[in-house]
Amino acid sequence: MIDAIDTDILKILQENARTPNAEVARRVGLAPSAVFERIRKLEEKGIIEAYTLRLNARNLGQGLLCFMFVRSNEQAGGVETAASLARIPEVLEVHHVAGEDCFLAKVRTADTDALGRLLRERLGAIATITSTRTTIVLETVKETGDLPLDRAAEDEEEAESA
Repeated sequence: MIDAIDTDILKILQENARTPNAEVARRVGLAPSAVFERIRKLEEKGIIEAYTLRLNARNLGQGLLCFMFVRSNEQAGGVETAASLARIPEVLEVHHVAGEDCFLAKVRTADTDALGRLLRERLGAIATITSTRTTIVLETVKETGDLPLDRAAEDEEEAESA
């Protein structure tokens, strides 16, 4: 699916998506036009989905991070609760999970007062939610969206040689 050069390009862009094309080309040893074409193909294949900006939540007054386990009374595979959760701006991620709970949501608010209001007013208004369990994060040791590309490249090479 991708070769070692594509992997190197993706590593560079994961570090900084604003790296100029000429700099990426210099670092991987290709002409800028070749790198541009490889990036275009990675976008077309859906490997590169978007170029994003990471903001400092604490500096923007959104210092409280928590994870919520949400139970719903929907039948398995129901999407109403997930869609309702996803519409709430403070809910950054919604994952359908296996186990006793139905969903795991990553949530950011300003403080515990704002979290309380969110639970009462926004989640309380979703009729399909039967219960929530909230875990407040005290310290974040690691938070990244970067994928471990070295492992992906090794797996690809092993598959090709088999």
